[in-house]
Amino acid sequence: MKWKGRRGSANIRDSRGKRVTAGSAIGVTVLQLVGRRFGAKGIVAVLVVGLGLWFLGIGDPASMLTGRPTVREVNYSPSPEEQALYEFVAVVLADTEDVWTAEFSKRGASYAEPVLVVYRDNAQTACGMGDARMGPFYCPADRQVYIDLRFYDELEKSFEAPGDFAQAYVIAHEIGHHVQNLLGVSDMVSARRGEPDYNKWSVRLELQADFLAGVWAFHNRRYLDHGDVEEAVRAANAIGDDAIQLRSQGRIVPHAFTHGTSEQRTRWFMNGLKSGQIEDGDTFVMAYDAL
Repeated sequence: MKWKGRRGSANIRDSRGKRVTAGSAIGVTVLQLVGRRFGAKGIVAVLVVGLGLWFLGIGDPASMLTGRPTVREVNYSPSPEEQALYEFVAVVLADTEDVWTAEFSKRGASYAEPVLVVYRDNAQTACGMGDARMGPFYCPADRQVYIDLRFYDELEKSFEAPGDFAQAYVIAHEIGHHVQNLLGVSDMVSARRGEPDYNKWSVRLELQADFLAGVWAFHNRRYLDHGDVEEAVRAANAIGDDAIQLRSQGRIVPHAFTHGTSEQRTRWFMNGLKSGQIEDGDTFVMAYDAL
């Protein structure tokens, strides 16, 4: 993918130097119990221990006192390779801004640009605590995409899907969720949460996000190198529900699907790449078995 020397988005936020300590209702309860049994001296002793843990980077006494997450700054210096990846992500984000601003404008609407947060280990979001183990995700409540760049190492090594356009596809998919949020699709699916067939609605949502990633690629073709599409297809194929289930538990459980099969994800991405039209990606109008 041709990206070097091109515009990077101003909507990227570097939070790699921040660490979030999750608040604990248990910690608050422990302080209450200690206070009842040993009084103020007992509480002070617990807090002294908490301070020791904080200096070791293990805990945070503030979160113990309040039960709320706290954020602390740490010294963090990315490697040259990681910083280049950060700059790449900024360029891909800028590309999505250009494409979706133009597409919304064609339809008489305005595109509200999302923020992309690059974090390390964990991040506090309006959707709850984000964890690097979750992989990249979009939070509709704050309209932000979150990614720990180490996910790309996993994409290459564990999922055997290397390449810069595979990495770009991941971002385009999450931005696809932002587009769905702006169009009201996310709210429609969220309203189904708790229903017996919610997983099927989740699959429809995810496949449409794959389609929208394909639409982005269609309008970004001038920057593609030979083999880029194959990289994205390899990534989509690697992160299908069936492939992940087979890798993690040795068997496929279709009723537990939330994102779609490898074949479905690849096909809907390619549908978007061939069409380039938002309207052709309505995954909610057809029978589930026909997806």
